[in-house]
Amino acid sequence: VQLVESGGGLVQAGGSLRLSCAASGFTLSTYGMSWYRQAPGKERELVATISSADGSTNYLDSVKGRFTISRDNAKNTMYLQMNSLKPEDTAVYYCNARRKRLWPPKEYDYWGQGTQVTVSS
Repeated sequence: VQLVESGGGLVQAGGSLRLSCAASGFTLSTYGMSWYRQAPGKERELVATISSADGSTNYLDSVKGRFTISRDNAKNTMYLQMNSLKPEDTAVYYCNARRKRLWPPKEYDYWGQGTQVTVSS
């Protein structure tokens, strides 16, 4: 089981990046998928989620209207399109896959290694 992020880099304020999270060893569409980020000296925060049930999405208030989470089930890959980037978006971005099995009870929780996003002013 593996999650591999890519697409991070250095971009000027106002620019765009698209992060990818490729899953292997499990079917991404059956998991609740999320993007988190962690800036230096700060706690990890939830940025966006996409539901396994109906594909509904949720966003951190500060990224609403600028970021879009999506998934391509055929490619077993999740994305985060980031537009109008700001210096405060600078962080390591992580993808997460989570699912609960009811019986016997077990929680599946997988993380990628992270990809650095740096936005210069």
